[in-house]
Amino acid sequence: FAEADLTRDAMLGGRVSIRQPRVGNRAGTDPVLLAAACDAKPGQSVLELGCGAGPALCCLGARVPGVTLAGIELQPAYADLARRNLAENGLAGTIWGGDLALPPADLKCSSFDHVIANPPYFEPSKGLVAQDAGRGVGRSGKTPLTDWVATAARRLKPKGHALFIRRAERLPELLAAMTGSLGALELLPLIPRPGRAPRLVLVRGRKDGRTPFRFHASKVIHREGSHRDGSDNYSDTFRAIMLNGAELPF
Repeated sequence: FAEADLTRDAMLGGRVSIRQPRVGNRAGTDPVLLAAACDAKPGQSVLELGCGAGPALCCLGARVPGVTLAGIELQPAYADLARRNLAENGLAGTIWGGDLALPPADLKCSSFDHVIANPPYFEPSKGLVAQDAGRGVGRSGKTPLTDWVATAARRLKPKGHALFIRRAERLPELLAAMTGSLGALELLPLIPRPGRAPRLVLVRGRKDGRTPFRFHASKVIHREGSHRDGSDNYSDTFRAIMLNGAELPF
């Protein structure tokens, strides 16, 4: 990306600053929520599949000092941005370029305590066509969801956790993909405001997990009432997450 084609945007109330394209795959609330729900501890390692420009990794690194960060990204320009964003936020990490279904040899030799992912929401044949190619890959990539889950399971250490954020209507597909390669599945629905149906879900699985499926109580992102950009009426839990970098209890 040319420098003029980038913006620099604050996240977590200014604790993190992200460079991202003016037009293309831009970070919303999803990477913040994904990072907040990852139960990584100092000294542990985290791999993000399809890390884009690295907003989730940067948010996670800001919240959990001492965590080892890594990502793989298909689009070279976004992989370069992820490396830059990590460095400019004072974070160390490894970003591989390449297809997550055919990872580089050194990534195939690595394993992690946590794998996180925000796969494209739409199937290529059903989503709206994005005018920007980078955004198009982010919205409806060609890699099947089963490959995302299989790669996550292979890259986990024994008893490691995989965490996905997904649109609610694609939950059945995600659960089907996770069953068999991951166990101890847990579901956390995210409701945009009281009285609404969930729009997003967080699903966590454990490698070699044996405990029964667990359905957590839904969490509400916004309080009742109208809002412009959402920042002025987050629920208390999500205000702490979005503006102060708090953990999302899961």
